[in-house]
Amino acid sequence: MSDLATYLPAGLPIPVPENDGLDKPYWDAARRGELLVQRCKACGTFQWGPEWICHKCLSFDMDWHKVSGNGRIYSWERPWHPVHPALKGHGPYIVVLVELPDAGNVRMLGNLLGNPKQDVRIGAAVEAVFEPHDAEKPPFTLVQWKLA
Repeated sequence: MSDLATYLPAGLPIPVPENDGLDKPYWDAARRGELLVQRCKACGTFQWGPEWICHKCLSFDMDWHKVSGNGRIYSWERPWHPVHPALKGHGPYIVVLVELPDAGNVRMLGNLLGNPKQDVRIGAAVEAVFEPHDAEKPPFTLVQWKLA
């Protein structure tokens, strides 16, 4: 769990699973403090974001695979402007694109915790941090990142 209560301010939209249920395993796992990535049962290819069909072999036999949550920064950005009204006066913050070596190098977006003016290095090791929002309706957990 994160040592920060929440990284971003209240008032942002609550992430919930899509109505079709495709990403529900991801959100359920995040609540448990686990990181899941979709994987094709037919060819073993990892993919992110979730889809009903494998991008490589076109199989519909998709599953979810637990991964370590260890990755490296592939790219990053430091927004200073509010991209949502709830972020007014909250910049800057750091958004990272994290590559997951134990999941076929798929990439996930998230916030980099810590000083928003810290130096960020492409290739730096990071690990997933699970930020629970238990008081929300419905409760949810965000996957954030911190330097390893």
